[in-house]
Amino acid sequence: STISKNSLKNSLMHLECYFTWTLLKEDVDLDNLEDSIGDQIDVGCYEKVKNYNLLSYVCHLKHSNEEALENLRKAEELIQKYHPNEIDKKSLVTWGNYAWIYYYMDRYKEAQAYLSKVENSCKNLANTAQLKIQLPEIYAEQGWALLKFGRKYYNSAKECFEKALSKEPNNPEFNAGYAIATYRLEEISYRSHEEANSSLEPLKRAVELNQTDTSLMALLALKLQDLHQVEEGERYIEKAMQKTPNLPYFLRYAAKFYRKKGEVDKALEILQTALAVTPKSTFLRHQIGLCYRAKLRQLNRTRYSPRDQVEMLIQMCILHFKAVVDKKPKFFTAHTDLAIMYAKAKMYQEAEEIFQKAFRINTLTSDEKQLLLYQYGYFQHYSKKSESEAIRYYTEGLKIGKDSYGRDMCKTALKQLLENRIQRGSRDEADFGTLGLIHQLDGEKRKAIECYEKAIEHNPDNEEYLSALYELRLSL
Repeated sequence: STISKNSLKNSLMHLECYFTWTLLKEDVDLDNLEDSIGDQIDVGCYEKVKNYNLLSYVCHLKHSNEEALENLRKAEELIQKYHPNEIDKKSLVTWGNYAWIYYYMDRYKEAQAYLSKVENSCKNLANTAQLKIQLPEIYAEQGWALLKFGRKYYNSAKECFEKALSKEPNNPEFNAGYAIATYRLEEISYRSHEEANSSLEPLKRAVELNQTDTSLMALLALKLQDLHQVEEGERYIEKAMQKTPNLPYFLRYAAKFYRKKGEVDKALEILQTALAVTPKSTFLRHQIGLCYRAKLRQLNRTRYSPRDQVEMLIQMCILHFKAVVDKKPKFFTAHTDLAIMYAKAKMYQEAEEIFQKAFRINTLTSDEKQLLLYQYGYFQHYSKKSESEAIRYYTEGLKIGKDSYGRDMCKTALKQLLENRIQRGSRDEADFGTLGLIHQLDGEKRKAIECYEKAIEHNPDNEEYLSALYELRLSL
C-alpha cells in the first residue's frame, strides 16, 4: 500500500548509509569508479567491507540491483569472518544499503526487515530507538565515500574525518583519511589561489600511526618535495619501495615524485610495473603520458633536438593521452594535454575536436574553465594564427571573476597581445577597451582611464566604456 511505502521511505531517509549521503552520479564517471574500486579490492587497500558497500551503491546507480545485493553479501561475509564479535556495529551501513536497494526493487518486506535490524542494533548499541547513532566508524566510512566522488566532496570528507577523530583521536585509519582529504584540498587550493591548511603535520601523524601504509608515505614524500625537502622525501619513497614494490596505489605517487625530480626514466619504469598489476588504470596511463611530455621538454631544452626523436615523443604522448580520454570522458586535464599535443603535431583538426569535447565536460570548475579558455586562446593565437579569436577566449577567461592560475594566464597573454596590436597601430576600439579592463582589474586606474578614453575616441557612443570611465573618474 502507498501509505506504508511512503512511511517506509521516510524511515529510510533516517539511515546512515550511501543512499543518504547525497553522492550524486553526475559528479563521477561510474565505470571508472567501478574499475578503481575493483583494483582496490584486488590489491587489498583499506578495508574491503567499505569497498564492497561502495561498489553495491555504484552498481545500484548503474541500475544493476542484483549485482548490488551480491556485493553486500560479500561485505557481510567479511564482517562475519573478521569481526564476529562486533557484527551489529560493523553492519549498520551494509544493512542500511540493503534496505534501500530492496526498497528500489519494490521488495518492501525485505526493506522493512533490514530497517528493523538497524533499529535493533542501535537499541543494543546505544539504548536509543533511533535509526542512527553517532559512530566514528560510520563518519569515517562516509568520509572515504565522499573522497571517491570527487573534488566537490573533499571538504565534507574532511569534516567527516574530523568528527570521527573527535571521538578517537589516535585511530590510524581516521588519521589517514583526514590527512588525504587535507592533502587533496591543499592541491586544489594551490591551483585556484586560495589559502588552505598545510597537510604536512596531518601526513606525518598519519604515517606514524600507519607504519605499513606506503601510499601515505608517498604522499608525505610529495609534500616534502613541494617544500624543497627532497632528500627527506626520497627516504620515505625508498623505505616504502622496500615494503610494497608492486602496489599500484603507492607506485603512482612514487613515479610522480621521480618525474618531478627530473628522473623521468626511473618514473617510467615504476609506472610500467604498476600498469602490469592494474592494466585498466587510466590514472597510470595519464602519468606515463606526462613522463613522455617531460622527456619532450628536456629534449627541447637542448640546442639541437633531433626532429625524429621529438616526433616520436609527441606520438607517444598522443598515444597515452588518447587512451585516457577515450576511457574517461570527464578527465579534464587529459583532454587539454591531448589537445596541446595534437597542436604540437600540427594535427589541428584533431586538436580542435578535443578542445570542443573539453568544453562540453559538464563538471568543470571555474578554475578549470579559465585554464581551458587560456589554452584554447593560445591554440587560436599560435596554431590557427587568429588574434581576434585568441582575444575572445582570453577575455572570456578573464571575465570569470574568480582568481586562479588560469585567469592569471589569460590576463598576461591578453595584455601582451593587446599591447602588441596597439603598438602596430591598431584602431580597434575593443583593443583599447579590453586593455582598459585589464588595467582596471590590476588597480592601475590612470592607465585604465587612458585606454577607455582612446576607445571612446574611436567610438564615442559605446555605453560600456562611457560608464566604466565615469566610475573610474569618480573613484580617483
